[in-house]
Amino acid sequence: MTNSNIPHQDITYQIIGAAMRVHNRMPRGLKEKHYQRALQAEMLQDGLFPQMEYHLEIFDRDIWVGRLYLDHWVNECVVVEDKAVSRAMGDKELAQVIAYLAATQSKVGLLLNFGRNRLEYKRILPPKTVDDWQKKIQPYLWQPHNQKNNIKPPQ
Repeated sequence: MTNSNIPHQDITYQIIGAAMRVHNRMPRGLKEKHYQRALQAEMLQDGLFPQMEYHLEIFDRDIWVGRLYLDHWVNECVVVEDKAVSRAMGDKELAQVIAYLAATQSKVGLLLNFGRNRLEYKRILPPKTVDDWQKKIQPYLWQPHNQKNNIKPPQ
């Protein structure tokens, strides 16, 4: 049964199926990057177009504030964040995906947790307003150690 209110439902369905196959095939207790690589291969095999470790440069007006790395950017429309934690995912993980949705202006994201006995997954839609998202995204930004927030990255 499909829900027309969920954007890119066909793609998210395929990604969840690929994640389930990876989860069933691989043992618990591995690092996130191992599941990430396996999911990347599985999505490619399914005919999707995932970009792993996709990066975005984030600016506040013309000031570079850092870089985001998405675990997967699928078909240039779906954000996928992988986790491998034994606890249930909470607000921190949801906030991370919402920040990525704001940065990419994507209409849907998936949060996947490979670290539990059953694959934990959540489809996440952006909130009605994402005002000031650049200020809330700080915990997820990468910045070189030798640069300050007001310096653009080297070309």
